[in-house]
Amino acid sequence: MRADLLTKSSRFLRQKKYADAMRLLEPNVLLYRDSFKYHYILAMACLYSGDFGGAFTYFKRAREIKPRDPSVLLGFAALYMRRRETDRALNMYLEALDLHPNSKTAKKALKIIRKYSGTDYLSDWIDAGKFSSLYPPLPKVRVKPARVIVSLVCAAVACIAVYGALIGLKVTPLPENAPFQRAFKATSGRNGWMATSLDQEERERPVETGGSYRYILTRSQVLSMYEDARKLFTTYNDEKAKIFLNRIIASNASETIRTKAGLLISYMDVPGFDTLKDRISYREVMEDPFLYRDCYVIWRGMATNLAVEQNSTSFDFLVGYDTRTRLEGLVPTAFNFSVGVNPERPLEILGKITPSQDGGAILLEGTAIHQLGLLER
Repeated sequence: MRADLLTKSSRFLRQKKYADAMRLLEPNVLLYRDSFKYHYILAMACLYSGDFGGAFTYFKRAREIKPRDPSVLLGFAALYMRRRETDRALNMYLEALDLHPNSKTAKKALKIIRKYSGTDYLSDWIDAGKFSSLYPPLPKVRVKPARVIVSLVCAAVACIAVYGALIGLKVTPLPENAPFQRAFKATSGRNGWMATSLDQEERERPVETGGSYRYILTRSQVLSMYEDARKLFTTYNDEKAKIFLNRIIASNASETIRTKAGLLISYMDVPGFDTLKDRISYREVMEDPFLYRDCYVIWRGMATNLAVEQNSTSFDFLVGYDTRTRLEGLVPTAFNFSVGVNPERPLEILGKITPSQDGGAILLEGTAIHQLGLLER
């Protein structure tokens, strides 16, 4: 039902029925409070309908869930452009380009800012009806699996027919092996899958002898942990995969396998509140913090010793104290952007773990924060 509502509202957007999309979505704001897609669709509906205040509100919530999403940055930048706040718009466009270097919208906006900034021509350009060309992309409409399967089957039948015709016409030679034996390859759809596979030499010499390591592993343990991590990577269980990979990186595994373990981590995504699949508890992390380096967690608690600067926010996070009855631990937490925090209310943090040098404590690099009165219930 929830997926159907988002799909239907996305279709309304593409049909330019912005008011219909807003009427469908707005009554469900509490139900979808942690859904990035919901807030993005609603922000876009407001943007196209001319409700720029509503667009700002919903883009703001979408960014709290996914702080580094390029489309949300484009939305904010467009709103700042409309206000003629070109400096703020410029920063947003540069950040969007840093995350998505091929963004045509961001590149176009930068050309316009360079050409018209500081002149009346910018207002003329915006008022001339060209402003919507800087809007972020409309959300994609989810296609039902049954339709995808039917389309793939039809495409496969067509390919086989063309292939057979070419063989009959002697345009394409018949392969030496059975025609369908190598027709399809079972590979992961994620970038990094092929680049991190082990070659024969790495499988034959997976460990090093001598030296000092945090973890000592056998040949079979290194290979099985690495392949388990790659399987978890294909299913987007990135945090569970990192636990295996961090053990390998700090072990007696061969240098090339340790390098590929780090490379595999670099291909993993920054999750949002609605996409983090693996939930790791504070107690699990504190049993061996090194295994959880760069793992993302969602923890609840309270903030104390709050310090808010222009471009940063830091506080001591009282993990587990959201009910004010039990304290699991205190974790220094920092965000590299300014964010409003009410120390009197419980909050939920999405953050990345950084162990201290001696491994006895951890720091939390905040990515997103969620603070509502509903968490007090």
